[in-house]
Amino acid sequence: MENAWTLMRARHSVRNYVNRPIEEEKLAALREAIDEVNREALLHVQLFTEEPEAFNANAPHYGQFRGCRNYFAMVGPKEADEAIGYYGEKLVLLAQELGLNTCWVALTFRRNAVAVEIAADEKLHVVIALGYGETQGVPHKSKDVSAVSNLTADSPAWFRAGVEAALLAPTAINQQKFSFTLNGRRVRARTKLTFYGRMDLGIAKYHFELGAGKENFDWA
Repeated sequence: MENAWTLMRARHSVRNYVNRPIEEEKLAALREAIDEVNREALLHVQLFTEEPEAFNANAPHYGQFRGCRNYFAMVGPKEADEAIGYYGEKLVLLAQELGLNTCWVALTFRRNAVAVEIAADEKLHVVIALGYGETQGVPHKSKDVSAVSNLTADSPAWFRAGVEAALLAPTAINQQKFSFTLNGRRVRARTKLTFYGRMDLGIAKYHFELGAGKENFDWA
């Protein structure tokens, strides 16, 4: 992956897209990554392209998005919220590296219009809008590192970097309800009981690993 910090800082939620098909070589890279994710995490992520119905502009309740014709359908076991967040953000940052824009979407899409394959023990958790944005989006306001961790002046530099990376992660309504606690080389990640809290925690943990370096710590 290209410099992870560059990608994390550049990625912002984008809701309006231009009418430009995604090139086949980029779709091939995304499909390869989806296959890897599904094998590794036992998920059932699916990619839809040139499919406008989920974000149909003629449906007034879904007008928050414009021009979106591509998306990841994040399907997996019913209790896989954290894995959906972790591996979904892996796909999001790959899309960013490929020059595409994204947005996590929990409610403002038409679930009954997504022609997704779902097994009996699975569900469609969320979708992730994908394509070429009208803009690159704008940064969200972040909490201070002290509000989401036990960081001190004596903490190792990798821990600070991990927390700062986590604060660049998207969360539902930008709530940032996660926290990271360091004890030796072990890090405990927690989230408050919000509706998408476990998914948000998975996203934040992926960012934390990119910032801290997986070789520097163990998850508690």
